[in-house]
Amino acid sequence: MCGRFALYSSFSAIKDYADLLNEIGEVDPNYNVTPGQIIPIVMLEHSKRILEPVKWGLVPFWAKDPKIGYRMINTRSESITEKPSFKAAFKYRRCLIPANGFYEWKKPAKQPFFIYLQNRELFSFAGIWEEWYHPDGSTLRTCSIITTIANERMQEIHDRMPVILSREDEIKWLKENEKKELLSLLKPYSSNQMQIHPVSKAVNSYKNDYAELMEEVK
Repeated sequence: MCGRFALYSSFSAIKDYADLLNEIGEVDPNYNVTPGQIIPIVMLEHSKRILEPVKWGLVPFWAKDPKIGYRMINTRSESITEKPSFKAAFKYRRCLIPANGFYEWKKPAKQPFFIYLQNRELFSFAGIWEEWYHPDGSTLRTCSIITTIANERMQEIHDRMPVILSREDEIKWLKENEKKELLSLLKPYSSNQMQIHPVSKAVNSYKNDYAELMEEVK
C-alpha cells in the first residue's frame, strides 16, 4: 500500500520531468503527504500533459458522500478493471502522481521506512483520477495511487507497494488504450533500483512536515 509519500521537487523540475504544457505556479514541498491533501498530478488534456491539483482519495462520480475518498487512497491493480469504483477511471482517467519517495511501516513494531530511487530522482506512481459533482454545482477532482505485490526488497517490510512507472511506461500509461497492455505496466519496480532506510517515527504524525523526516535513523 501507500499511505504517505514525499514530494519536494520544484514546479520547474516537475515541468521539465513531465514535459508539461501549463503553468500553475510553485508547488510547495511536502515531506509527509497524507490522505485528503491536495496534490499535483499529471493528466492528459487534448493529448497534452498538464499538472492539475487534486485531492488524494478517490471519490467515484456516482458516490453520494465524498468522505468515501478516505477509504480509496489506494487501488489494487488486481481488481482495477472489475470494481465499479475504479474501472471507469482506469479506462478513461489515468494519471501520473509525481513523488520523490514514499513511506512504509514494518510490523510488529510499526517502524517507518523511507523508500526512494537509488539516483534520488523524481518518479511517478501510476494513478487514476475522478471528477465528482456536488449538489451545489461545484466539482471535486480526486485521485488514487495504484498498488501491486511487493518486490524482493519491499517484502521485508510489507507485502504490497505502489506501482512506480519507468519513464517509458509513463507515456504508455497516459496514452495507451489497450487493456492488456495497460495491465502489464502494473508490476513491481525493480529492487536493484531502489533504496530503503529506517526513519524517525515522527513521520507518524500528519502534523510533521520537514526534510529531516526522510533522514536515516539507527
